[in-house]
Order: sequence, then structure tokens, then C-alpha cells
Amino acid sequence: MGHSQAAKTESRERVLRITARRIREEGMTRPGVADLMKEAGLTHGGFYKHFASRDDLMNQAAALALADGETKMTEAARRNLEEPRTGLIDDYLSTRHRDAPGTGCAVVTLGAAAGRGGAEMKEAYEKQVQSYLALISETGDGDDSDEAQADAMLTLSAMVGALLMSRAVADPQLSDQLLQTVAERLKRSTAKV
Repeated sequence: MGHSQAAKTESRERVLRITARRIREEGMTRPGVADLMKEAGLTHGGFYKHFASRDDLMNQAAALALADGETKMTEAARRNLEEPRTGLIDDYLSTRHRDAPGTGCAVVTLGAAAGRGGAEMKEAYEKQVQSYLALISETGDGDDSDEAQADAMLTLSAMVGALLMSRAVADPQLSDQLLQTVAERLKRSTAKV
């Protein structure tokens, strides 16, 4: 790869990483192309050298943001080898995760956009949901029954919902309580399994 091609690839990757962070922070409609390109240190005029359209950029950045979350969830599950689901729950429902949406789980921030989005967005979102369900199932007792799948769905839904609500409420105590209570209840139900 020539120097100019390598620089173009690096610039494109930088725009994608910045956009992935910004859509986790602000959603899909807020970041404008000119603003994103400026933050990447590029001119607005160079945008079409990298992407076919704003929708193209948003879809690719959303897929990147979603995939990034999978790595973090896998790492969280591996932190507590004795009880991997507990490690996953503790990491996901932490104040650190709540307070850092730009690097947090995109399943939380992109749910509404995926619901209104096209097939490409829905497929990327579904891929991550399926991946998270598989990971959560793996952190259980190894059972691959319908009951284990239902338990994984309940766990993921509770974690995503609690994180979403904890970011959305104005009362800091309620925000903390949402995270703590849901984490405690999920871990308690995991211990019973």
C-alpha cells in the first residue's frame, strides 16, 4: 500500500472511530459531517473520498460502535473466572459505564435508531444482540436450553434498560439505585440457577 493510500485509510479509520464515539454520545442525528471531519482534522470537502454518503458513514460507524462493545463485554466476563456473569453484570451496570457513553455499549444508545433504521442498521444491531445473548448464555451454567436462552434475554434486557434509564433520569440517587438494584437482582437470580 502506497503512502497516500495508507494515509487515506488511516484518515477514514479516524473518521469512523470519532463518529462511533459521537453517535454513542449524541445519537445518529446530531453529529454533522462538517463537524466530524473537522474533529478528525480533515476538510469537509474530502468526505466523499472516504464515504458514499452521510448514511454510509453512520451505518459503518454504528457497526463499529456495536462491535466494540462485544470486546468489552467479553473482557468483563473474563475478569471473574469463578463467576463470569457476575463480572459482566458488575462491569455493565457500573457508574463508570454509565458516565462514559462515548466508549460504552452502543446497544443502549442505538436501539431507537436501529428500530427506525434500514436493513443494514437492523442487521448490525441484531448481530450484536445475538452475540451478547450467546456470551451471557455462556456465562451461565452451560445449559443451551430454551430456558437458558430466555434467561440470557432477560439479563440483557434488564442490563440495557437499567443503563439507559440511569443515564436518562435527573436524580443522581435514583440513577445509582437503578444500577445497583438491577445488578443485585440479576446476580441473585444468577446464583439461584
